Amino acid sequence: MLRPSTSLPRRGQGPLWRNPTVRALIVQAVLFLILAGFIGYLVHNTLNNLESRGIQTGFGFLEGRAGFSIPQTLIDYTSDSSYGTTFVVGLLNTLLVSALGIVAATLIGFAVGIARLSTNWLLARLATIYVEIFRNIPLLVQILFWYYAVLRALPSPRDSLSLFDLFFFNVRGVVMPDPQPLPGFSATLWALLIAVVATLLFARFAKRRQMATGQALPVYWIGAAIVIGLPLIVFLASGAPLAWTLPELRGFNFRGGINILPELVALWLALSIYTAAFIAEIVRSGILSVSHGQTEAARSLSLPGGITLRKIVIPQAMRVIVPQMTSQYLNLIKNSSLATAIGYPDLVAVFAGTTLNQTGQAIEIIAMTMAVYLVISLTVSFLMNLYNARTLLKER
Repeated sequence: MLRPSTSLPRRGQGPLWRNPTVRALIVQAVLFLILAGFIGYLVHNTLNNLESRGIQTGFGFLEGRAGFSIPQTLIDYTSDSSYGTTFVVGLLNTLLVSALGIVAATLIGFAVGIARLSTNWLLARLATIYVEIFRNIPLLVQILFWYYAVLRALPSPRDSLSLFDLFFFNVRGVVMPDPQPLPGFSATLWALLIAVVATLLFARFAKRRQMATGQALPVYWIGAAIVIGLPLIVFLASGAPLAWTLPELRGFNFRGGINILPELVALWLALSIYTAAFIAEIVRSGILSVSHGQTEAARSLSLPGGITLRKIVIPQAMRVIVPQMTSQYLNLIKNSSLATAIGYPDLVAVFAGTTLNQTGQAIEIIAMTMAVYLVISLTVSFLMNLYNARTLLKER
């Protein structure tokens, strides 16, 4: 006896609107149109309101004269420079303190993180106290502490604290000799570039040789000798083409040399110490994630503790450390905007502060500032992700 078929129709048969893929595309298209319409309405409404109030839009204001001075500039700048130049000056100052903070926080964080796992009771407790104190105090409070309680408490320039009569510490910052390159100094820079490239090539050769023969070469010592020795030889052979401008006290202030603002020092110290407390915990967790059997195997081979940590534990821990450390780097870069609290001339203070108050171009200036921080963060994330891809375990 024949029975009627009870099998369901195959997927994709029937009307087009019953196809799940087509329905998903239609829903996404409708949502996109709604979102685009809403954004278009906001833009149109904003432009109409600005026009009704007589506020001009556009980026033509960047060519206008700034008319104010900036205490720290890494490029040529005067009060006659344009607002576009103030944007570049603020951007460079932000990049400067961010780069210095990332380097210092990484070094301090790794040292403290390893110290927390030390068998030395006193060293481990001191590292724990450091972490618990500095990561639980708000960053803004730490910035104000270093600026007002420490650096602003230094003596006046006439009573500066001196180190070898070359470095002077006072309430106006740190004054140090200023190196002025002479015409022959370019040869030293080329020698440094060649030394770095030669060191990288030597490191690749040493790695391949170790993989083939099992014999390791002292890459760090030889690389350091190349990077330091070759430029030094060229520098001395070319007659030391570098002149130093020494700071001299004239009247109530120093003339000559390099003056590092106390705002930069305070912001750098606060960002580095605060972020290093979090990096220390990241490093500690990364080391603890490595199986203890790895350490025991190294001890059974009579490997020293330093080599075990540097060659076995840390490389395996990096796959846990790097993703979390990327977030801390991004936080440090964004936290640098707190510089406005002490008057450091970063992007927010110079461009989103003074320039915005003078021009009134709020939309353009804030949009540019947000875009800069977004680009910096995405660039750091991209570079760290590239490094993270190299630290991941490769399955065979």
